[in-house]
Amino acid sequence: MVLSLREGIIGLVNKGQPRKLDDWGTLRAWAWGASRALDYFETDPDVDEDRVGIEGLSRYGKAAIVTYAYDPRFAIGFIGSSGAGGTKILRREYGEQVENLASSAEYHWFAPNFIKYAGPLTPNDLLRVDAHQLIAMAAPRPVFISSGDPEVEGKWIDAKGMFLSNVHAAPVYKLLGKNGMGTTEYPTDHKALLEGDIAFREHRGGHTVVPNWPYFIEFACKYFTNKEK
Repeated sequence: MVLSLREGIIGLVNKGQPRKLDDWGTLRAWAWGASRALDYFETDPDVDEDRVGIEGLSRYGKAAIVTYAYDPRFAIGFIGSSGAGGTKILRREYGEQVENLASSAEYHWFAPNFIKYAGPLTPNDLLRVDAHQLIAMAAPRPVFISSGDPEVEGKWIDAKGMFLSNVHAAPVYKLLGKNGMGTTEYPTDHKALLEGDIAFREHRGGHTVVPNWPYFIEFACKYFTNKEK
């Protein structure tokens, strides 16, 4: 993994040298790649570049929300089970923690500076920075946060922690004339929250977005049906 961080777009920018503390991790590099794909779509007459969305599950859900936050050209986001390092509140002591993200299997997803919050610092030293701001950066564009059932997918993903990010991002949507989920209460019985510009649903399955595709399409149709190019 050390070698791969000296290759690709990260290695190209760093001329093959080790990353500096504030240099990109893999998530931001993947987001850069997604933006370059959209560059191409903007040149293709068969693609309506104003209706391009970004979707991802798990680590790719993390990359998808990073992409969506930083590139305002993407029109909608479908973020599946992104967990810690994605849309889960980092300060919440439940499920995957920053210490997990700093492990040898995941540290490369982030800028090296992030690792210090697994020790000697803690997520509380992030001050007012947390995962909800990634969603807030996407405002006022619509975003759908998807999760599986904790008893099936696993509690490590922390579906409620991702829901709470939606709650805390809602004031920014309101400031920009849009709506959050319309509730601060976690939904029961796998209810879909689709009325606002931030949507959420915990489906009955595991680590997948497949059961939520019909709900995402219903949500997206509010923005794209009969929309003129």
